[in-house]
Amino acid sequence: MPSKATTVEAYLSELPEDRRAAVAAVRKVFLDNLDEGFAEGMSYGMIGYNVPHSRYPAGYHCNPEQPLPFGGLASQKGHMSLYLFGLYMDQVGGKRGPLLTWFEEAWKKAGKKLDMGKSCVRFKKLDDLALDVLAQALRRMKCDEFITTYERGLDPRVREKLKGQGAAAPAKKPAAKKPAAKKKPVSKKKPAR
Repeated sequence: MPSKATTVEAYLSELPEDRRAAVAAVRKVFLDNLDEGFAEGMSYGMIGYNVPHSRYPAGYHCNPEQPLPFGGLASQKGHMSLYLFGLYMDQVGGKRGPLLTWFEEAWKKAGKKLDMGKSCVRFKKLDDLALDVLAQALRRMKCDEFITTYERGLDPRVREKLKGQGAAAPAKKPAAKKPAAKKKPVSKKKPAR
């Protein structure tokens, strides 16, 4: 269930002690290994890692007022979760890309069971995670490459709409539609002779 906390510190303070320790340890891995283009904050009721508007003004195409999400860390009802959208985007046409393939193999070699959905790695305790593999994965996902991969995966119509709003352009708010001006009726009378 999403938190109403507005800061990471407030989010952590809401957690039971055992979960707070686990989430704080995973958070440290994120902070120690993220590329400098990413930022931490609260997103979608969890700790979020994103590409801020200062770096990518277009924001998230589903909601441009939100920064482009990259990852997340949450305490759910029955487990904790970490989200890695860079891994999710490394799937093309249902086929695993090299980063996702490496991640799954490295996790298995670490002797840990990977409980993973499309981008969500679920865990009940810190020992369930291969933190060294997570650290390596985060170091492999550079901010500019993430933006490029994100844009490449967009529907071509959305991509066209975002053209010029990427990292170099300022964010634009949609212009308010003005009511159409009323046309004056054209007289059909013939001029007098």
